[in-house]
Amino acid sequence: MFGDTKAFSGFSTNDLDATERFYRDTLGLEVVREGEPMDLIGLRLATGGEVLIYPKGEDHVPAEFTVLNFPVDDIEAAVDGLVERGVTFDRPDGFPLDERGIMREGGPLIAWFRDPAGNVLSVLQER
Repeated sequence: MFGDTKAFSGFSTNDLDATERFYRDTLGLEVVREGEPMDLIGLRLATGGEVLIYPKGEDHVPAEFTVLNFPVDDIEAAVDGLVERGVTFDRPDGFPLDERGIMREGGPLIAWFRDPAGNVLSVLQER
């Protein structure tokens, strides 16, 4: 039914300016800011996909699940590079994490962090 559509994902933020700077300057993504009728941010991904980020203001509730995963070839280098850019990695309870915040048991190597609105993101490396 939807096999030929260009589906996209979206989530909210409480600060479009901070969100735009984070995704553009910290993560290095192509960010498109769209005005009327709503102020929105589009993230253009290397895969050709797009993610829509929309304002919710005071009604914003951060996603407590991972909304974006960034596959990398070298998770240690990715984590170190993000830390150098001011990113703090989450240390969720119940997960066996190393000193960098990387989970190395079961599945891919993965480390979680948040955008300025508190939405959960990750870098991950397949084994």
